[in-house]
Amino acid sequence: MSVVPNGRIDRDSEGRPTLVITREFNAPIEDVWASVTEPARLERWIGTFTGDPASGSVMFAMTAESEDAPAEEMQIVECVPPRLLAVKARAPGGQWHLRVALTEADGHTLLTFTQPEIDPTEAESVGPGWEYYLDRLLAAEAGGDVAAIDFERDYYPAMVAHYRAELD
Repeated sequence: MSVVPNGRIDRDSEGRPTLVITREFNAPIEDVWASVTEPARLERWIGTFTGDPASGSVMFAMTAESEDAPAEEMQIVECVPPRLLAVKARAPGGQWHLRVALTEADGHTLLTFTQPEIDPTEAESVGPGWEYYLDRLLAAEAGGDVAAIDFERDYYPAMVAHYRAELD
């Protein structure tokens, strides 16, 4: 299987890099929103969370890589159902700001994932990682075999050159 990356690195007005990846779903916006916010649906493609989102933060574990992954705090920065979810996550050396924006037209939903101020030294691994997870989301939403999506075979290091070129 050959996976073509669609992510890009945009620059904000101050020249800071932002990772942008899109996916299109043949589903109404409410279905895609449920896949990124409801625990049972989230678990199918990326992980689990505990806690009450209304409190402003949850503990999130990315179990797609390892079932015993440690949970880390995700602060909910902005939530506008069913269109926008922005969170702040702790990451090695700082924080990651992650944003999922959804738009719908004619029964299709476009998901735009952004990670502003991405560390250029991490883009070549982080970009393929988010491509992998968003393809798992596509498969989960469509009822496909999420387990058939192979990070090491199709995403990393296969997409490294694409993301290096995006930084130039």
